[in-house]
Amino acid sequence: MRNPASWDRSSLAPVTESTPAPRVLIRTEGALGRLTLNRPEAINALDLGMIEILTQTLHAWRENTDVQIVLIDGEGERGMCAGGDVRALHAQIVGGRAEETAEFFRAEYALNALIAEYPKPVVALADGITMGGGIGLAGHAAIRIVTERSKLAMPETRIGFTPDVGGTWLLGRAPGRFGEYFGLTGQTMNGADAVYLGFADHFVPSDRLDALREALAFRADPTGPSEIVLLFDETPEPTTLPSLRPAIDEAFSAPTVAEIVGRLQAQGSTDAAAIADLLEGLAPTGLVVTLDAVREAREASGLRAALEGEYRRVLWFVNEHPDLVEGIRAQLVDKDRNPRWQPATLAELAPDAGAEARAYVPRHPLF
Repeated sequence: MRNPASWDRSSLAPVTESTPAPRVLIRTEGALGRLTLNRPEAINALDLGMIEILTQTLHAWRENTDVQIVLIDGEGERGMCAGGDVRALHAQIVGGRAEETAEFFRAEYALNALIAEYPKPVVALADGITMGGGIGLAGHAAIRIVTERSKLAMPETRIGFTPDVGGTWLLGRAPGRFGEYFGLTGQTMNGADAVYLGFADHFVPSDRLDALREALAFRADPTGPSEIVLLFDETPEPTTLPSLRPAIDEAFSAPTVAEIVGRLQAQGSTDAAAIADLLEGLAPTGLVVTLDAVREAREASGLRAALEGEYRRVLWFVNEHPDLVEGIRAQLVDKDRNPRWQPATLAELAPDAGAEARAYVPRHPLF
């Protein structure tokens, strides 16, 4: 006879192992096709399987006349998507499986381009933390919504890396030199900041999102999704960024990272000194590559060209430079917060330290 401990006494039924919840929830509600990232314990961090599900579903919905609008959001209260699964990335690289890493980036960037070019309106709810790979999903949608809980960033330089997922395309089009500032520092934007910088289109209070979803799904007239969103849009508290622009533009228009740091130090303010100190603690190579990438993307012909520039640089880090692995180790694996960058200071860099990453030719093309 089976051990009674294996029975659920409340139902007198055998206890069976639960099936893992799918990491992407796919459903249709009225005219709305909903894609919800469902990994809330990791703030919906993306893995290759999630990217493939999103891509396959979007391709299937192209020809589905019942789906008129696509909505992308994230499960849980913490955020839409904290980015790619960089712990898995670290394991692949140190395990000698760099080709798996390249496969992930190719799939992710193809998804970013698919969202940007999708023939039906894509609405993204960047509620809560939306960073790195989350920007790749939300930042290229046709209608990008933020809330009072939104925290957006491209924080890749914090791990010795460089912005990707089309982040350089968005950064390059931000007002003035805010693209260089946010790209190099990895600082966080709130919802109002994101609208001002061109990372979002509308501010909707989080307590109105469910009503917005319902309106998008079951609208009774031919009004377009943009007009529906406007019914829920509110004016957020003003961003403070315009008041900072003169100082940011003056410093971050300098031709090199070292000169940016020098200009910040010369400004003499407490805030400028803190930014200079931050930059001097980050990976010198990652900063130089990022500055080069943002400025290249500013002149790019489109998102795909910017993604190709990012792809070259990202795979250069994966295959040729130790700072990415070291940055992930220090911040997320060992968590000693003491990365040993190579080289350790801006002064030790070669005159054009971004040249190798800029010219790198990956084994497989992106598109």
